[in-house]
Amino acid sequence: MTSESRRAVRCLIVIPCLNEARHIESVIDNLADALLDLNAVIVVSDGGSTDKTRSIIARYASDNPKVTLLDNPQRIQSAAVNIAVATYGADCDYLIRIDAHGDYPADYCQRLVDEALATGADSVVVGMRTVGISPFQKATALAQNSKLGNGGSRHRMGAASHWTDHGHHALMKISAFRQIGGYDETFQHNEDAELDYRLNAAGYRIWMTDKTSMVYYPRAKVLPLFRQYFGYGRGRARNFMKHRARPSLRQMIPLSVAPLAVGALLAVINWTAAIPFAVWAGACLAYGAWLALGQRNPYGPLAAISAMIMHFAWSAGFWREVLGQKKATPAYMPRKEPSI
Repeated sequence: MTSESRRAVRCLIVIPCLNEARHIESVIDNLADALLDLNAVIVVSDGGSTDKTRSIIARYASDNPKVTLLDNPQRIQSAAVNIAVATYGADCDYLIRIDAHGDYPADYCQRLVDEALATGADSVVVGMRTVGISPFQKATALAQNSKLGNGGSRHRMGAASHWTDHGHHALMKISAFRQIGGYDETFQHNEDAELDYRLNAAGYRIWMTDKTSMVYYPRAKVLPLFRQYFGYGRGRARNFMKHRARPSLRQMIPLSVAPLAVGALLAVINWTAAIPFAVWAGACLAYGAWLALGQRNPYGPLAAISAMIMHFAWSAGFWREVLGQKKATPAYMPRKEPSI
């Protein structure tokens, strides 16, 4: 695709952000080529950072009119993207979402636009590879990159380009995003899968590209990892309840973990009650041993522990949301966009 074709469309690059002083400079610097090759602007939608994030962004904005700092009073990522589109998306063709905790190739945005123009897709999603730095991060990354941690999800497995119903959000037509009402701001997690459900239902097409991808850095400690996956479980439950959908087979297996753990408590009455939970734990540990031996990765056993934390937290979050839901999930009312 020629640079002339790319510059014929206008792109809104949105970075949801909260206390990202350690990362935000490298993220914006990595988008320098995109600002040169594309007709694009960058909006950093900040949820009220209390570190040096805002002063860093303000410095970039004072040096480059294509970089803007935007307040996100609701703090969550879904609202961050929505308010950026509502404020700056009126004359843009494509929305590109960049996560502050990820690494991207220098030509990431350009590849996304090329794929959108070549395929005519309404949304272009990408694969995601997880990388760790600390020992626990490396173990968690190993788990998340394996079927033990991702259940065979194709956007985690390096699949070839194909039409899909969901993937890691990267680029979307502004017109499609607006037509379906943007992200549901009642979702703090899983807002991407929920939006993709509505996108598919409205007849829009999602293209997963293998021409580019992103690198994600997982949580570095046990409690943040648990909280993250607990939130993912709650978000997935809200999605199922909102759309009356059913979990897939790969989701049903981890979904059973929390009930198995509760059932194992009955072992004080009858030891056989612990068998299902022991089978799951044993299977995870065996998979970790296989990773250590088959892939010669010393983090295999610890990856099994990370996977068990993710499974249990996701399941606990799911059932917490289902059992705590006393009334139907209220419909999301999209924010009103300013008149032009």
